[in-house]
Amino acid sequence: MHYIHPFDEEMLALSNAPHNGGLFKAKGFFFMHVHKNYDGDYKKDCLEFERKNGLNNFVGFMTAAEIPKVLSTAKVGSVEAYVTAGITNPAIAGEEPPKFMSKTINIALVIDEGLTIGALANAIMTATEAKTYTLLKLGYEATGTTSDGMGVFANGGEIEWAGTATKLGINIGKAVRKALKESLRKWEASL
Repeated sequence: MHYIHPFDEEMLALSNAPHNGGLFKAKGFFFMHVHKNYDGDYKKDCLEFERKNGLNNFVGFMTAAEIPKVLSTAKVGSVEAYVTAGITNPAIAGEEPPKFMSKTINIALVIDEGLTIGALANAIMTATEAKTYTLLKLGYEATGTTSDGMGVFANGGEIEWAGTATKLGINIGKAVRKALKESLRKWEASL
């Protein structure tokens, strides 16, 4: 029910993940399945998951979506997107959110290039724009869900930009759009 993705070597990570979020040096990431009415101690539960699975210094995301059924990946150039999607709690930025439910959109981007911290932040912006565009294009009146997770993983390096005018940004957008569209179709089929 879970997904664990180790890296060959430690990577620089920037994320809003519940486990090891923020700026972090990661040995991999995981998507952890939780019950649809989850209201536990996420810090304790993620740490326990990491220990139970023999992991160390992983970035961890959580979802109530059935990961094996919805996990989708797409590789475009140096960018690989890993997405789990479930939209029982769609939200629009700036509006009062619906009652919280634990299905969410998690996006992990693994970029095989060397990025500055600013470029990691830029990559998150580009991926978020691609996520929102995909949701709107597929007919969801939402910019995301109330609990979306996003993480970007790359080697430290000199690339400063990952916006929509760059080749890297174009590849991020294409990878996110493709993987998210596939994951949403899988989620809709599982309802």
